[in-house]
This record gives sequence, C-alpha cells and structure tokens, in this order.
Amino acid sequence: MEKARTEVLREMLAANPDDTFARYALALELAKSDQPGGVWEHFDYLLKNHPQYSATYYQAGVFLLNQGRREEARQIFTRGVEVTRSQGSHHAQSELERALEELAADP
Repeated sequence: MEKARTEVLREMLAANPDDTFARYALALELAKSDQPGGVWEHFDYLLKNHPQYSATYYQAGVFLLNQGRREEARQIFTRGVEVTRSQGSHHAQSELERALEELAADP
C-alpha cells in the first residue's frame, strides 16, 4: 500500500526539519484535509524562518481567511506583496494584490 502524501512529507520533515518545500507541501495537504490541525504552525514557521519563500504568503493568507482571521490575512498578503516586489516576482505580486483587493471589497 502506498504511503499517504502527508506521511511522506512528515518523514521528509523528520529527516530535515528545515526543508521548506516539504513543510509548505505538508501545510497545503493538511489545509485541504478534514482535520487542518497544524497547518498554521507550518506556515508560521516558514514566514518566520524563510520569509523569502514567497509562495507561503498567498496560501497562508487564504488559510487565515478560511479561519475567519481577516486582519491577519490582510497583513500576510501585504507582507507578501513587499517580498514579491523585492524579488521581482510580478506574477506572485499581482496574485497577492488581487487577494488584497478582494479582501477590501468584501467587508
């Protein structure tokens, strides 16, 4: 029987706790499960320890929105815009700006 993705990702993190991809992928897998416990801990780790890992900002903001944490989501999206702007990542920057606009338009 094949191992579940979450199990494989947890094993990868056990072997290398600072593996940004494994941590990010595990957060995404957990977020779409019916038991999203631990998601924020992974996003928070990435935001604090790897602030230049720009993919985190959009997904962390969406997760916070889904948890009803709108102001925190706005802050994360805003920081993400700053990071992606400094990296010259125009596509990611525009996605984050669009998320901010949608957030502002939906009180």
